[in-house]
Amino acid sequence: MKARNLAHIYYEWDGDVLVLNILGTPSAKRDVIGKPKGNQLKVSVKAQPVAGKATDYMVLFLAKEFEVNASAIEVVYGRMSIHKQLRIKSPKKLPHGIEFE
Repeated sequence: MKARNLAHIYYEWDGDVLVLNILGTPSAKRDVIGKPKGNQLKVSVKAQPVAGKATDYMVLFLAKEFEVNASAIEVVYGRMSIHKQLRIKSPKKLPHGIEFE
């Protein structure tokens, strides 16, 4: 059995909760879920980084992408930073391009 390199894993499951490490990019041209970069998933949003509003906007964007209510997404840390960890309770859908082993 091959050992997995955990340094490049940007997610984990905690029961029915998906824990995501995010590298956020505010002030982007469009809202998009990008590719993993190291142990983070790149997520770009159009919102400006003012007083955590880009993170709030990102939560709303990801709620649509994972088909959950925004209240099902908890920002564990990073509300005022590009480095974030989110907990998404019972995602109904995995967005296109995201694959979990």
